[in-house]
Amino acid sequence: MSRGKGKIRGTFRQPGATGGMLQQIQKLQEEMVKTQEALGQETITITAGGGAITVVITGHQKVQSITIDPDVVDPEDVEMLQDLIVAAVNEAIEASQKLAADRLGALTGGLNIPGLGGLM
Repeated sequence: MSRGKGKIRGTFRQPGATGGMLQQIQKLQEEMVKTQEALGQETITITAGGGAITVVITGHQKVQSITIDPDVVDPEDVEMLQDLIVAAVNEAIEASQKLAADRLGALTGGLNIPGLGGLM
């Protein structure tokens, strides 16, 4: 049996490189959970119609309250009131989503991490 010169096969890894990256990912995951929990405690207040409608929403896009100025309630123009409510709620949702994206984006450094698209 002859021994020839062969190529070395395999992958060389720096010791601890994988473990360090795994720790960083775990730390990022923990920070994201904490940030998500904190978003549920944060609220945003949005007004529409010059203050006629006020919507308070959390960082989890849960509407906490809607306040309507009694002066804007006109039984002859319910459609205008409905439009104001829709505009205020939509603006509140957008602001809440931006808050979540800002908070979570600060953790990931703007990386597009698969599976987090719905969170950011």
